[in-house]
Amino acid sequence: MLTKKVEEICNRQIEREGYSSNLYLAMASWAETKGMAGIAAWLFAQSDEERMHTLKFIKYVNERGGNAVVPEFKKPPVKYKGIPELFAEVLKHEQYITASINEVLETAVTEKDHATTNWIQWFVKEQMEEENSVQQIIDKLQLAGQHGDYFLDRDIMRLRDAK
Repeated sequence: MLTKKVEEICNRQIEREGYSSNLYLAMASWAETKGMAGIAAWLFAQSDEERMHTLKFIKYVNERGGNAVVPEFKKPPVKYKGIPELFAEVLKHEQYITASINEVLETAVTEKDHATTNWIQWFVKEQMEEENSVQQIIDKLQLAGQHGDYFLDRDIMRLRDAK
């Protein structure tokens, strides 16, 4: 049985995970309309994953005798300056979610809720992976920016050689 504090913080996380899904969905739509199918596909997949996180929390709260609440989600931004800025926002958001997951863990520990302490570890590990994945994309964007002329030159050479 969940304590009231654990139930409340898990319900807060339901809102945050649901918002994350909508945020990445909005980002994916923006990227798709800019002709960036690969980035859009990555973001659509992230949106689906965040929805699954939302469902995991809902099912957990209900299974543990709590009452999961599906809240209204605020509208995410729908325009972005560019790809580097978009991924900077993704990383910032993932760091926010990591801090939020850590608060769920801290509450479970304080409440001596060993089941939730154990269960939430999956999300702790998941957030490490999420932040690392986004950081790798940011690193590649920075590398491409530094060496853009080289890549352009290489691609142009391939086009010339293909004739």
